[in-house]
Amino acid sequence: MTEKTKQEFSLSDKAYDRAFSLDIDYGCCPQCVLTAVKETVGYVTDETIQSSHALSGGGALMGDGICGALTGGLLALGAKKGRPANKLHKGRGMANFNAGKKLVERFNDEFGGTSCKYLQEKFSGRTWDMWKADEYNGFSDARGDQCAHATGLVTKWVVDSLTPKRKS
Repeated sequence: MTEKTKQEFSLSDKAYDRAFSLDIDYGCCPQCVLTAVKETVGYVTDETIQSSHALSGGGALMGDGICGALTGGLLALGAKKGRPANKLHKGRGMANFNAGKKLVERFNDEFGGTSCKYLQEKFSGRTWDMWKADEYNGFSDARGDQCAHATGLVTKWVVDSLTPKRKS
């Protein structure tokens, strides 16, 4: 392994560790992904982190939508590769769609599904109503660190995707 490869590896590991810790300490998986990406490779703004808050828990804690960590990852990719507002007329922006597709496929390969409710079931054996305090706490206990791990993995994958590959 070259020195540059070790450096890139440690950067994505650092991002994983930061996102994992943020999720354990504070929750809100999309914000954890985006904060860790911002701190390791940049591109993400504070406004994007703030905007992602309601995407947690499959969208407003409802569970029906895509995993918040995965959503945060897609937003992070879009911060770098997405189509700018002043170029809406310039085409679909396929580079970002391709990067996003790879992330979603990798997540699906790793976990078997992408919705928050699917992951609740996988991680704890049932789904939970995150709007009821006892259910929210029950899920927190039952899932252990599995959501934090998913948050860390998404962050690691995104940092790997956003880190330029160097030729030896």
